[in-house]
Amino acid sequence: MKITHVEVHPIDVPAADPPFFWRQGLSGSAPVGDGAVLHIGTDEGAEGVAVFARPGAAVTLRDLVDRVFREELLGADPFQREWLWHRIWELDRIHELPLPALGLIDVALWDLAGRVQNRPVWQLLGGFRDAIPAYASTSTFATTDEFLSVADQCLELGYRGIKLHAWGDARKDAALCQALRDRVGPDIPLMYDGSAGFDLPDAIYLGHALAEADYLWYEEPMREFSISAYQRLASSVSVPLLVAETSDGAHMNSADFIKSGAATFGVRASTTLRGGITGAMRTAHLADAFRLRAEVHGSDIPNHHLCMAISNTTFYESLVTSTTVVRERHVDDRGLVHAPAGPGISLPLDFGYGNELQRFVEQPR
Repeated sequence: MKITHVEVHPIDVPAADPPFFWRQGLSGSAPVGDGAVLHIGTDEGAEGVAVFARPGAAVTLRDLVDRVFREELLGADPFQREWLWHRIWELDRIHELPLPALGLIDVALWDLAGRVQNRPVWQLLGGFRDAIPAYASTSTFATTDEFLSVADQCLELGYRGIKLHAWGDARKDAALCQALRDRVGPDIPLMYDGSAGFDLPDAIYLGHALAEADYLWYEEPMREFSISAYQRLASSVSVPLLVAETSDGAHMNSADFIKSGAATFGVRASTTLRGGITGAMRTAHLADAFRLRAEVHGSDIPNHHLCMAISNTTFYESLVTSTTVVRERHVDDRGLVHAPAGPGISLPLDFGYGNELQRFVEQPR
């Protein structure tokens, strides 16, 4: 079997309704956006797809396919995913590929393999579980009262934990985190994501507050350029750190976070930011060797498969962006997400996504 065509199909990304926001300094949800589907086909009719849903996705992906990817892929064996994964990293050396684009070919090839074998990808990866608890991962709301109301609704709907994306003000965020612990009691898992909003002194201040409130993990309080800064943070606070979400280098960079002692809870794994499914599984196995967690980032369908395949992950991340909470379609009333049943990644091949796109892709943050 040989790859005979590599195509890009633009798709519409519907605007969030209602719009939502992230911390001060970051943009909120886009009023309208474009997306793209990477489509890989073969001489024997086997096909695979991957969705790219970022600002300017269609233009960016078409340029990458025309200049870089197509020549590399045409004539290749689609089952040689490992070889092609290495080739993409070689190409990145010169072309400096956007981080979310590094794994698109890998995801499409895993999708193709699953369709050929008529099995979901999580089973091809070994299959560890067929259900996992979900936590509600908030966007940023205007007031503490709104956050607390959202948390109440999420727990009533069955979510098993709450993760905050707050304002990016260390003192206000610390007070919010402690108020949420007071609200939900001692037994609900709580997490906090700083979205890289702080320097080291503020990250330490907030970390002490999270430790006092018994948060399960403290995620990305600083940009992930300086592992030394994270090493100092880990030595200064007792709340466990979840690191290496947006840093370049996939499992290679995660290894340095672990070696430094900064990953006191674990590292992030995702198809979007860790080099596709192949890179995410490398990251998970690396973390497991050190008896750390590899928490799957994002609620898109490829990461849904990762949750079912990675033994050392704890939760599925379900994004909650409105003060009137509607439980994500994949989450049942017990707060569980069940394994996809369709072949491959379970994305449609006809590209007729329209308003259904939110079933398949996360909102970037």
